[in-house]
Amino acid sequence: MAISFDKALGIHDDAVALRSTRAEVIANNIANADTPNFQARDIDFKSVLQDVQGLKGTQQNQAPLKMVNTHAAHNDSVIHPDFAAELMFRTPMQPAVDGNTVDVQEEMARYTENALGYQASFDFLNRKFKGLTSAIKGE
Repeated sequence: MAISFDKALGIHDDAVALRSTRAEVIANNIANADTPNFQARDIDFKSVLQDVQGLKGTQQNQAPLKMVNTHAAHNDSVIHPDFAAELMFRTPMQPAVDGNTVDVQEEMARYTENALGYQASFDFLNRKFKGLTSAIKGE
C-alpha cells in the first residue's frame, strides 16, 4: 500500500512554507521602517493557504506549473502568481509624514503571531513524521 504524503501531512507542509514566506515579508517591513514612502505589505495567510490547497487538489494527476526564472536572483515561492490575495498593502492606522506605512510594534506583533503558527505547524509535521515512521517500522 502506497503512502500519500499529501493526505498524511495535511495542510501543515504548505502552512510551514507559507508562514516562512510571510515571515520574510514582515521582516522586510520591519527592516524598512525608516524608508520614506515604503508601503507595508502582508499576505492573507488563510486565503493563500486555501488557494494552495485548491491548486494541489485540482492538479493531482498533472505536473505542477512552474514559473520561469528569468534571472538568477529570482526565487521560487509558495505564492502562486495568479492568487489575487497574495501580497496586499496594509492600511496604516497613522501613516508617517514621510509616507511610510510601517508600524513597528504592529509588525513585531504580527511577526510573533506568525512565528507561533509556524512552530505549531512544524510540531504537527514532526508528530506526523514520527507516526509514519512508527507505522513503517510496524511499532
